[in-house]
Amino acid sequence: MKLAWKAAGGTDVGRMRRGNEDTFVVDSERGLFLVADGMGGHAAGEIASALAAEAVGGALREGIDRGLQADELAQVMVESFGAADRAIGEHVEAHPATHGMGTTTTACVLCTDGTYRIGHVGDSRAYLLRGDALAQVTKDHTWVQREVDEGRLTPAGARRHRLSHILTRALGTGPFDVPPDLLGGELRPGDLLMLCSDGLTGMLSDRQLGRILSIPSTPEEHVERLIRAANARGGRDNITAVVVEILPATDAAPENG
Repeated sequence: MKLAWKAAGGTDVGRMRRGNEDTFVVDSERGLFLVADGMGGHAAGEIASALAAEAVGGALREGIDRGLQADELAQVMVESFGAADRAIGEHVEAHPATHGMGTTTTACVLCTDGTYRIGHVGDSRAYLLRGDALAQVTKDHTWVQREVDEGRLTPAGARRHRLSHILTRALGTGPFDVPPDLLGGELRPGDLLMLCSDGLTGMLSDRQLGRILSIPSTPEEHVERLIRAANARGGRDNITAVVVEILPATDAAPENG
């Protein structure tokens, strides 16, 4: 099924941080979207997320422009995450003061066959809203998620746990060539895709996210409302969201805005 889409993204420093280490990409023309949440302090996190966005986004743009199909783009995604991982590691080697920096990355490509492909490392997330049902597409690479998977924590307990921020997988933290999770599925007119950093999900539950996204709005209005709500609940971290609204295509090619 041919589809069209509209998209918007936004980021906010939040109420507790001095700088913003998040990076996002909205390339509606190509159907390419990305959120990266850097870590490391002293601007290093900002550098790490920007390097990831450059490596992953650049490789996927090239692949899309070459007309690669969904499975081929998925392979490009794997290779680009490896390239991002190495680029961050090389930056640390050249600039030892940035030791410890890294980034999460969640990237999404909308394909011409009406499907999507997502590459994911860390605890930034992708969600799909279909009708009134919001589903988390990605799984966090965190210590608490591993404890949930092994039955030692409940999801509610994981959310409140003091170690909820500890990542088990991130780009740039070694060993290099960390593989991304690859995910995908079919899209329908009326669906909403959202990519976000944990500065949003740490403040808002899935139920709260679903309520906000279910309000008839433009992608820009969704993003503004999400960021405002996260800040109203404390804004303890940088907040980034990208919202993509799936529309019926009006002609043979995706018509994006």
